[in-house]
Amino acid sequence: LNVSSKIYHVLAQTFLGIFSFLSIFTCFSKLLCSTDSMSGAESDTRRLARRKLYVACAVSLVFMTGEVIGGYAAGSLAIMTDAAHLLTDFGSIMISIFSLWISSRPQTHSMTFGWHRAEILGMLLSVVSIWAVTAVLVLSAVQRISDGDYDIDSQIMLITSGCAVGVNVLMVLILHQSGASHGHSHGFPSGRVRAAFIHVVGDLVQSVGVLLAATVIHFWPEYKIADPICTFLFSVLVVGTTLPITKDVFRILMEGTPRDVHINTVRELLLSVRGVTAVHSLHMWSLNMTRSLLSVHVAAEEEADTQIVLMKATKLLRSEFSFSSITIQVER
Repeated sequence: LNVSSKIYHVLAQTFLGIFSFLSIFTCFSKLLCSTDSMSGAESDTRRLARRKLYVACAVSLVFMTGEVIGGYAAGSLAIMTDAAHLLTDFGSIMISIFSLWISSRPQTHSMTFGWHRAEILGMLLSVVSIWAVTAVLVLSAVQRISDGDYDIDSQIMLITSGCAVGVNVLMVLILHQSGASHGHSHGFPSGRVRAAFIHVVGDLVQSVGVLLAATVIHFWPEYKIADPICTFLFSVLVVGTTLPITKDVFRILMEGTPRDVHINTVRELLLSVRGVTAVHSLHMWSLNMTRSLLSVHVAAEEEADTQIVLMKATKLLRSEFSFSSITIQVER
């Protein structure tokens, strides 16, 4: 009872901090909104996406703190691992918010591509920190299984995991895209909201798993090993969730071709333009997850009008792919 009262006291203080956090966040959001210099539809889309991400970020941060407290009080590594997965959500949402702001900053004489690559560095930092936390939890789970000397407060674990399911359902509802959204984001931030939504759905599945483990431990305390086993399973889920992100980060940092764009497809498309005889020095790379660039040299026939070839090639590339910048040099 004493432990429970302490937990409820700490949780009350945590939720009391929501108001100060939200007020700071609101001021910050107004500051970011004031820096927008975009037109109509894109500005409205960014504003809606930013609002959804702010709310989801606040809910994620508050309950992540609650799960850490509840997991520590209950002695449950499974809940702590769920909090680590929630840290993944929080990190990805913060990166999305940061990228919405940093992408609007103008380029400078020394940063001619702007600040778009900052999003990728933030993603890398987020993944490394999440892997470090997960590794510590896995080592703790191994020690628990080998020693067998640990206690779990199933009541606190049950309450915390039940709240986790409720909070994740709330975040799913917050981030859910309306029926008006279409499949191609074209660089609009709704794509970032959709990615965060998919991530939170995965966290909801994990929270349900923790709730089932808490139920088993509550009614059958002799099966308390379910807690470290869940820690192993959910650690695999956390790593599996972040591996695609890591792959994208290294692909972009190593100037790899944009995802879902094959170089031979682009080459064949350029060769289909009337008057083009050869394609060389074809380079494609990405600044972040939504901005890709292309540079290429094309050889044209002697009688071909180079300006028409340039115009047709550029128009064809823009219609088939979503390159943010296209540079074509036409040669004889």
